[in-house]
Amino acid sequence: MKSFKLNTKYKQILADTITPVSVYLKIRDKFPNSLLLESSDYHGSDNSFSYICCNPIASIKIENETIFKNYPDGTSEKIAINATTNVPEIIEEFSRQFKSEKNDFKFINNGLFGYISYDAVRYFEKVKIAKKENSNTIPDVYYAVYQNIIAINHFKNQAYLFCHSVEDKNNISEMEQLLQSRNIASYKFTKEGEGFSNLTDEEFKHNVALAKKHCFRGDVFQLVLSRRFTQGFKGDEFNVYRALRSINPSPYLFFFDYGDFKIFGSSPEAQIIVKDRKAEIHPIAGTFKRTGDDEKDAVLAKQLSEDKKENSEHVMLVDLARNDLSRNGHNVNVERYREVQFFSHVIHLVSKVTGHLHEKATTMQVVADTFPAGTLSGAPKHRAMQLIEDYEKTNRNFYGGAIGFMDFEGNFNHAIMIRTFLSKNHQLHSQAGAGIVASSDEESEMQEVYNKLRALNTALDLAETI
Repeated sequence: MKSFKLNTKYKQILADTITPVSVYLKIRDKFPNSLLLESSDYHGSDNSFSYICCNPIASIKIENETIFKNYPDGTSEKIAINATTNVPEIIEEFSRQFKSEKNDFKFINNGLFGYISYDAVRYFEKVKIAKKENSNTIPDVYYAVYQNIIAINHFKNQAYLFCHSVEDKNNISEMEQLLQSRNIASYKFTKEGEGFSNLTDEEFKHNVALAKKHCFRGDVFQLVLSRRFTQGFKGDEFNVYRALRSINPSPYLFFFDYGDFKIFGSSPEAQIIVKDRKAEIHPIAGTFKRTGDDEKDAVLAKQLSEDKKENSEHVMLVDLARNDLSRNGHNVNVERYREVQFFSHVIHLVSKVTGHLHEKATTMQVVADTFPAGTLSGAPKHRAMQLIEDYEKTNRNFYGGAIGFMDFEGNFNHAIMIRTFLSKNHQLHSQAGAGIVASSDEESEMQEVYNKLRALNTALDLAETI
């Protein structure tokens, strides 16, 4: 197995006059297929950095049951997936082929950046995912290693410009020149035509009623069913991202450009975090709509914490997170339980479940064994996914998948792709679902979907004014 040593050069600069958005706008025209990862959760030191990545030098992609690897030396490799192919192991091995210089930075400055779509679960579990009509095909998995990473420290107003190269190259001065440019090219965004959904309200409520029957029969305790919304557009969808990060600030904000498609969003929920061999899952389940009035929202928060239906949903998903982490870990604990957290448009119940990885467990195996999040599938997870396949008319693709980074040491931090858009063929696709239990009300579950989409729809309107 070939390996590549990446030579790292970097420069630290003052960043008091730049923002992640302004940096990305200056970089993207010169370097296509760039990405932006940021967080509005600056009060946590772990989340005080934003990253802009450009110049991909290697990648691993899974598409049409085939694994494609591209390396910095221009070589490539193709592997057909069969019943014995261990996909998590192959992704882990690909990451291990890159060696970077040891450094003392406490933040990510190198690794794999990319995503795993919901449909990739068929490589991890014995679940059939058929290709359905009217679905937007994107690769099931896509990760890249980038030559250039700009890391912005929001606490200290500092930025680090990194160049990771197999050869002894250094384009940091070029990057610095780009950042000093006062010109930022901006383009308009306009919606085209009326938005539409793959389900009518009545069809979605019918699916909720079917899900309730499965809960009554004991097939599942909970089932998450979703619906897709599509809006045609012209112009620059980055304006939608700018609007979304403004009206729906979240712990995970991201804009990944892959040329013929883009994925961007503002997700409140981590898929899984692995740091120094400790894994954590933060189940979010239980949702009330915010009013915008702090006093009324405080009353609603108390009602949410006491609501039997919302709490039973949450308890099931905490148990599922514990079981998932136990597959590859020990000392599994619920560190925070049913904490009420306020987001821009909704109030959620949030817990934190942690576990220490077994000695032989690899990061990607842990990811595969906890994928997808129970909050996006249901419990028991395997049967819930089978029912999702039966009832949802289009493939989920990006929705319910995970997006973020894994460094070469195996530290992993991905958001669940919710409150997220897929841009492809001049259409923006978004999706939202509701966790259905036996006591669910069809109308309420439909409203929950609309509540979750409210920020996305508001962002579409605001983007036209930028």
